Amino acid sequence: MRYFIIVNPISGRGLGEKSIPEIEAKMRAHGLEFTLARTERVWHAAELAEQAAREGYDAIVCASGDGTVNEAINGIMKARKDGYDKAAFSVISIGTGNDFAGGTGIPSNWHECVASLAANKRKKIDLGFVTGGDYPEGRYFGNGVGIGFDAAVGDEAIKVRWTRGLPAYLIGVIKTVFLYYNPPRLEIILDDKEVINQVSLMVSIMNGRRMGGGFQMTPESKPDDGLFDLCIAETAGKWRIMQLIPHFLKGTQATQPEIQMKRARKVSVTSLDKTFPAHADGEFVCLKGKHLTLELLPQELEIVCA
Repeated sequence: MRYFIIVNPISGRGLGEKSIPEIEAKMRAHGLEFTLARTERVWHAAELAEQAAREGYDAIVCASGDGTVNEAINGIMKARKDGYDKAAFSVISIGTGNDFAGGTGIPSNWHECVASLAANKRKKIDLGFVTGGDYPEGRYFGNGVGIGFDAAVGDEAIKVRWTRGLPAYLIGVIKTVFLYYNPPRLEIILDDKEVINQVSLMVSIMNGRRMGGGFQMTPESKPDDGLFDLCIAETAGKWRIMQLIPHFLKGTQATQPEIQMKRARKVSVTSLDKTFPAHADGEFVCLKGKHLTLELLPQELEIVCA
């Protein structure tokens, strides 16, 4: 077994770089053969993952947060299109949110991640593919796409430098509630059948369960069931949004009148008036989008999990 480890040195507010000596020591202690590379720029993780897949590595591992994970998945998938489909994927969870790991059974404590690599337990999970916005050619995602308020919160959370994880996202929520949001009227089409037309605060299209390091967007979601789980929130006032936050933290938002929970394999989202921001696994798909199409690809990626 050969492992290719991609480290984002700035993940987790610099935890990535600080963790490298211990990651290397733990890999050696488990007798694992590995190559380690640092990312140096945007999309570098995709390039490194694609190259590693083409070179026949058995597993590609991201020591990073969800954004770098997303890049690596896209690199692996590009190689797979050319027939290089040997490499499995996993994560050493040192990022801000670690939502992909949290939704797929990969340990959220990075010290346990290397042990799971050594155990080499594998399973196949679904992936999503989103087209539109700044990616007319499409982009893969492992955890979920957030449209509207969710994406705006992520943008604000990135600006918080003195903390990370859920606290940073909670600060982002508060800032977004009071500085932004003028939600658009959206037409949401599920599997070319069901149509929802409403002014929507946000739409979360999930393969995983959570976003922002702790917001349980779709607590019943499974990453290998062949369906997206959706959380669709109708527009609400500022104080009502604040009242909804505890429900999202507990995963009980389905009990609230503004929320619809749906399942689908194909989703189309079109703004009928204003533009919207959207992200895939925390990476922006667009800041001023008008239309996105999302398709679920079942059993598309093999991962090493706990």
